[in-house]
Amino acid sequence: MTTIKTVGVAGSGTMGAGIAIVAARAGFKTIVYDTRQEALDRARSQTEGFLKKSAERGKIQPDEVGKIMDRWQGTTSVAAMAECDIVIEAIFEDLAVKHELFSALDKVCPPHTLFASNTSTISITEIAGGSGRPDRFVGMHFCLPAQLMKLVEMSPGLTTSDESFATAWEFTLAMGQKPVRTQDTPGFILNYFLIPFNNDAIRLVEQGVAEPADIDAAIKTALGYPMGPLELLDLVGLDTQKLLCEAMYGLTNEPRAACPPLVRRMIAARRLGKKTGQGFHTYSDSKMFGA
Repeated sequence: MTTIKTVGVAGSGTMGAGIAIVAARAGFKTIVYDTRQEALDRARSQTEGFLKKSAERGKIQPDEVGKIMDRWQGTTSVAAMAECDIVIEAIFEDLAVKHELFSALDKVCPPHTLFASNTSTISITEIAGGSGRPDRFVGMHFCLPAQLMKLVEMSPGLTTSDESFATAWEFTLAMGQKPVRTQDTPGFILNYFLIPFNNDAIRLVEQGVAEPADIDAAIKTALGYPMGPLELLDLVGLDTQKLLCEAMYGLTNEPRAACPPLVRRMIAARRLGKKTGQGFHTYSDSKMFGA
């Protein structure tokens, strides 16, 4: 049985909001930290909408919606994370920014608090090195969208203690997720394949081979994927894809991981995906995926 009772999630974007749902839905008090109140308000609204739709579909009981939302707490004060037994970071892929966040968390969280990162490309050991507690640091990469997908890639850094990793593993199981152990290598399992694969789909659009809707339809129909690569990119955000590419390519020099020029043009045009209403596809609402 897990010893973790209160969960912190740092970052309330697509990934952070999804991870917070997973934790709160599993019965944990969940504190979501973000520097922007408007981001927290949006995440809370999206979360409630997702849960109400889950109740309509019979995934949870209707009276569970209020109970889960009561366990969900947003804050713009890093000091509020002091009561957390684990804090999962889910901000953008920038090592210096992650170090700054964890340094602030280290000052307010008690010694027993575990730190985890949802990074998908940056070395866990490198992030842990700036956390103030590298022995109590674990990689926990949730699969997007976290509120629907069960997989969590669990990665120990070079300095992660066996006890810390075991505690994080038990906690992941207690959330109802499916953990798999990976080494601290670029992209772990999923993004080792996914970043180049998604870039290949982008290059098909660049080259005029097919329209985004047809590429997604082909992948979903032939390979059985629930979501096409360009739909997934719109959910992730093209700005995030650029950061993922830069991190992955910088570590591996894999040509297929290099950011396609079309991504940079779409970012310049503010066609970032679902969050701006326009990416490879067009969106008329800001509901969370699955709502």
